[in-house]
Amino acid sequence: MEERLAIFGGKPVRDAFLPYGRQYIDEDDIKAVVDTLRSDYVTCGPKIDEFENLVSEFVGAKYAVAVSSGTAALHAACFAAGIKAGDEVITTPMTFAASANCILYMGGKPVFADIETNTYNINPEEIERKITSETKAIIPVDFTGQPVNLDAIKRIAEKNGLMVIEDAAHALGAEYKGNKIGSISDMTIFSFHPVKHITTGEGGIITTDSAELFEKLRMFRTHGITRDSGKMIENDGAWYYEMLELGFNYRITDIQAALGISQMKKIGKFLERRIEIAERYNKELSKLEELVMPFQDINCRSAWHLYVLKLKLDRLKAGRKEVFDALRAENIGVNVHYIPVYYHPYYKKLGYEKGLCPNAEKLYDEIITLPLHPSMNNTDADDVIDAVRKVLEYYVK
Repeated sequence: MEERLAIFGGKPVRDAFLPYGRQYIDEDDIKAVVDTLRSDYVTCGPKIDEFENLVSEFVGAKYAVAVSSGTAALHAACFAAGIKAGDEVITTPMTFAASANCILYMGGKPVFADIETNTYNINPEEIERKITSETKAIIPVDFTGQPVNLDAIKRIAEKNGLMVIEDAAHALGAEYKGNKIGSISDMTIFSFHPVKHITTGEGGIITTDSAELFEKLRMFRTHGITRDSGKMIENDGAWYYEMLELGFNYRITDIQAALGISQMKKIGKFLERRIEIAERYNKELSKLEELVMPFQDINCRSAWHLYVLKLKLDRLKAGRKEVFDALRAENIGVNVHYIPVYYHPYYKKLGYEKGLCPNAEKLYDEIITLPLHPSMNNTDADDVIDAVRKVLEYYVK
């Protein structure tokens, strides 16, 4: 802080730190959880079905399977898709590691395709270029909440007999050509981590229109066990169950589902507030020539999970790190989304090297994520705008 004050002078723009994302919890949410704690069920009860039905109805899918995290949802989807050792699955490097880790969990091989330079989403042309005889699925990611080019990706998948597992952890409430995300791909996963559109603490869900995939997902989240006599090899009595697959304990609890139900009642307001803040940023920050504003595809309605700015570094006498540190010193909780997945040491040990996806790598060096969440008021948003102006004014050439 002392160094920052010596550079900029005066007090920070804000007295209190503003995180890039956080949950919005009100008294109704707290009451819903308390009521469940006082009920007969705290896990594996009626609230889970109710929550799944709410989400499936909201996105327009026939089925939904709630699990313990967004990562668990990705793992379950890869299982249901039949990914096995040696299979290749194409995804983007511009995402959280879980989007690729789920492929490794099944013994598969992540194949990274480069991104578009405007939306920062995976480029369908690059997907097509990476397909081999071993490719079994595509995991596109709706980066920042803006849907990928689903028409192009579905055409590629149908042409090559591939499954599409859409990672929509950022995109609850987003739309593609008027259709809600969650109703289009073979399977779509959402995350309910506290920084996402709604929260269950930790949690995730998979939506699908396939009854076959639905049954596989439900079995996978409960150790691969079934009590359905129609699926069992033997049946010794009412107590009997059989483990048919090597599943996991990925169950979500009634406590979490109760919170999710309460949160879903506010999803419209949450989305509206995110859009309001994004539009406020767009209006004010577009005046700064040192920035590239977020591009919005006319076919899409973003859910605005993240607000990502790209710095025009050729106009600044500083790199991204200096700008990042200066904004943090102003108590603006900027972040960076994301470190390309194959930069991580674990992936390097697997043989991945820099240079795989030049567009993603260049973007990583230039981007900063601004705070954006429904609990922000207009003063919070204006503080962010003022801090960005202050820092860029200092560093402009």
